[in-house]
Amino acid sequence: MTRAEFERLVREAVTLIPPRFRREMKNLALVVEAEPSAELLEEMGVEPPDSLYGLYQGTPLPERTWDFGNNLPDRITIFQRPIEEDCEDADEIRGVIGETLIHEVGHYFGLSEEEIEEIEERYWRGDAGDPDAHE
Repeated sequence: MTRAEFERLVREAVTLIPPRFRREMKNLALVVEAEPSAELLEEMGVEPPDSLYGLYQGTPLPERTWDFGNNLPDRITIFQRPIEEDCEDADEIRGVIGETLIHEVGHYFGLSEEEIEEIEERYWRGDAGDPDAHE
């Protein structure tokens, strides 16, 4: 899959985030990179055969104090190669991108791993459960 095709799938995944959450996503850069560096994998404690599909870097919203501001954007990176290597077709790639984006956006909003996993389970069941989904 070309980088442009992969980035299109990432943009599509963003549109699946409920509007009430998208509206709150400010000063946040969404970046696609080929793969995580060896240094990043070591820093994160990720060892083969595991890999890293995405990464949130920044200060989660609930941790920001009254004087937070004038900062570079927080960053969500989606790693193309590991996702493609672990998926059999474009539909599976689309699903993994969606789940990865949900996970990293969850970190941006300060959700716990348990809360994020619950949302991911609903994602895979196709149960968005959000009344604002069609705004």
